[in-house]
Amino acid sequence: MAICLTIAVFIFVERLFALRCSRTIPKHMENVLHSGRIDHGEMSDRSAAERIASVAAREEPSPDNLRAYTRVEISRMEKGVFLLEIIVGIAPLIGLLGTVTGLVRVFSGVPMDSGAPDPSAFSEGIAMALLTTIIGLAIAIPSLVGHSFLSRTIDNRATKLEWLAESLSESRNPSKSP
Repeated sequence: MAICLTIAVFIFVERLFALRCSRTIPKHMENVLHSGRIDHGEMSDRSAAERIASVAAREEPSPDNLRAYTRVEISRMEKGVFLLEIIVGIAPLIGLLGTVTGLVRVFSGVPMDSGAPDPSAFSEGIAMALLTTIIGLAIAIPSLVGHSFLSRTIDNRATKLEWLAESLSESRNPSKSP
């Protein structure tokens, strides 16, 4: 469970850092992509929007190719988020497995001849068994919140990138507009 917690915290913090506006769609690049006026000198590869603009400037791609490259950038933003979803599912199950294992140990320790277990050992064993479920849920619930937050952030940025790529395409190919 410590591994699940470590992975969940690492992914959330790393993606939170990677999905900052300055790393996805800086304001100046939003204006550049929307206007279609790409200045080769001011571009770098620090953000998804800059990489899209760079590809548009270097290769003069078709609108479909530009949309496809935008999907590649969106896919880069989604990197690792699926692991949070896996942790949301497996952390409670690992906790439940610990509970069942603990209960089996408690009940297997009940003497067959007297039928009455030691009450303190019994209650202590049950408490330890249930603790694993609590820990599993304590990992899964924040992971679910983090996954939902990151997914929503990615969806918002993806929609904006797709819109900007479409604006760039239309500004570079005005004859195809109605």
